[in-house]
Amino acid sequence: MDGVGSFGAGRTGSTIDPLAFAKQPTTILRVLTWIFSLVVFASIMNEGYVNLGSERLHCVFNKNADACNYGVFVGLVGLLASSFFFLVDYKFASISSVKDRKKAIMLEIGFSGFWTFLYFVSFCFLANQWSRTTPDMLPLNQGADAARAAIAFSFFSIITWAGLAVRAVQKYLLGTDMTLFTTEHMDGGAPSQPYPSNSPGGGTTETTETYQSPPFSENNAAPTYQVPIY
Repeated sequence: MDGVGSFGAGRTGSTIDPLAFAKQPTTILRVLTWIFSLVVFASIMNEGYVNLGSERLHCVFNKNADACNYGVFVGLVGLLASSFFFLVDYKFASISSVKDRKKAIMLEIGFSGFWTFLYFVSFCFLANQWSRTTPDMLPLNQGADAARAAIAFSFFSIITWAGLAVRAVQKYLLGTDMTLFTTEHMDGGAPSQPYPSNSPGGGTTETTETYQSPPFSENNAAPTYQVPIY
């Protein structure tokens, strides 16, 4: 693949095209995860708690504070992680070290896979607690839309984070082409020949040094052994 360097990125030091970067599938999935995480986080924080005739706020998910806390945690960390990996994707081509690129890809694989699992748990947990919520717990159906939105976008986040994990694995499997990081290849010059050419029309390089035999080699011949005759 022409123009493709280590782990599916451009050659080191190549210019980043913002329009081409925005059209990449990874970038689209990254933006979707950011939006979905924002919806999960904002829905619970804004309307996920109701006041049932007292000063104490109760979680709309069966009055289970752990459900709301878990949803807020997964959404907030997912939001921050999406922003962080978005910057990593944008600066990935400028990373000159192959080892650093490999570490970034492995970090993305591990985090995306782990956050896919956490969003799966979030979807199951919130859906289970919402199914146990009775109408008398939510007067005038308060917070119902926010609860449904948090459940729905937790499910959508499973798909997007899993897609990012798959894309990261594909980038990792591309490996690295070390020839793209040699000085001759980066400068566009032909690699130098370490040995003289023997092709027709090309003269061979003669060395000025002549071979000399080791000293005393003529006088140090091993004596022959003769069998005595009796």
